[in-house]
Amino acid sequence: MVSEAPPFWWTKADWRAYALSPVAWIYGRIAGMRMDRARRAAMPVPVICVGNFTVGGAGKTPTAIALARAAKARGLKPGFLSRGYGGTLDVTTVVEPAHHRARDVGDEPLLLAREALTVICRRRVEGARRLVAEGADLIIMDDGFQSARLHFDYSLLVIDSRRGIGNGHLVPAGPVRAPLGQQLRHASALLKIGDGDRADALIRSAARAGKAIYEANVVPIGHPAADGRPVLAWAGIADPEKFFRTVRETGAEIGETRSFPDHHHFSEDEIADLIDHAEGRGYRLVTTAKDKVRLGQEHGRAGELAEKTAVIEVEIRFDDPTSPAKIIDAAVRAARTRLLRKG
Repeated sequence: MVSEAPPFWWTKADWRAYALSPVAWIYGRIAGMRMDRARRAAMPVPVICVGNFTVGGAGKTPTAIALARAAKARGLKPGFLSRGYGGTLDVTTVVEPAHHRARDVGDEPLLLAREALTVICRRRVEGARRLVAEGADLIIMDDGFQSARLHFDYSLLVIDSRRGIGNGHLVPAGPVRAPLGQQLRHASALLKIGDGDRADALIRSAARAGKAIYEANVVPIGHPAADGRPVLAWAGIADPEKFFRTVRETGAEIGETRSFPDHHHFSEDEIADLIDHAEGRGYRLVTTAKDKVRLGQEHGRAGELAEKTAVIEVEIRFDDPTSPAKIIDAAVRAARTRLLRKG
């Protein structure tokens, strides 16, 4: 799977998209067949998959966290399952934020592990079994919708309303991971995040297909008190512009921005440049929780950058506050029915 989305994927389709269409057609056929023909292992507990239609961030991780909080409020013990993208460990691992580095387990698992039991594993069926062995009675899978060999009791596909599905073409001509019709067939519901309109056509198609539609927004939940200084906002995420908009929503004045690739591990020179440039211009440093967690337990001036950078935390706020509980309950009911049939 492509990890970095070229800018032309998110604009109107041009000659590059059309030139790559033959390859995209082959990719789509293979991806679609894998989804339709996969033999999926069932777990003895409910499994929720939080995925998206496209390559790149859409808000899966904060959505997964919102579901875990709803599950805990209902007396469940949720466990997160992640591939550990961006990390180097290739063995099944229970993530310990106090001991693991992002370069070992990935940045998103470190954020998830602050909320609930988290396991990383390249082989998701094996990882799911480890979560059950660790006592999880609900599994929330962050990504893997198109490729996992795990039975989902509920599949929630997240879509960013400002980016939508980009140019609508399949990888490598565009950001779409598999044919939309097949993805919709395997989805239980869609979650539209934000107030844009670029996802509206897909939302209407999903609604006509009988899929549940939820809506939510990304909301800052606390940010550093403004001290009158402009900020240098830096981010290494799939859509840095989304973070920069969030910074502006807090009322901060952005002096400069710096964008890095998603899951980027910073070099000593990059770290030094951020610190020294901010100090030289009188900027406050601000970043995302996902970026700051990658600085933990690193050498050199990484600790200094972490100390001098404020984090703007965000959460997913559903338009209907009961939506996460409804999703949890639907997954539990589906798993109960599945297990009864098996028994």
